[in-house]
Amino acid sequence: QVQLVESGGGLVQTGGSLRLSCAASGSIFSINLMGWYRQAPGKQRELVAYITSTGITNYADSVKGRFTISRDNAKNTLYLEMNSLKPEDTGVYYCQSPGSWGQGTQVVVSS
Repeated sequence: QVQLVESGGGLVQTGGSLRLSCAASGSIFSINLMGWYRQAPGKQRELVAYITSTGITNYADSVKGRFTISRDNAKNTLYLEMNSLKPEDTGVYYCQSPGSWGQGTQVVVSS
């Protein structure tokens, strides 16, 4: 298991962009599946996107075409590029790998 630390959250206006990063404490080369989740106030945590070790990606319908997940195995880092942000994208974003969760990074999209 690796430890995960997210960064890059913040306050942004509707239509803006943010790039989240998730730094792992060790190699992610052999980790098949890594993902981003989010939890909005008063709601359950939901999957936003995942990526496999071979680069296969999958997205929640609500973010398709706006968010891009990627990974840099050389840097042991997972990314989430978020464009055309909407107020409903507000929440705490978590990085996840098997057996590990980050502490989360807050994203607030103002209308």
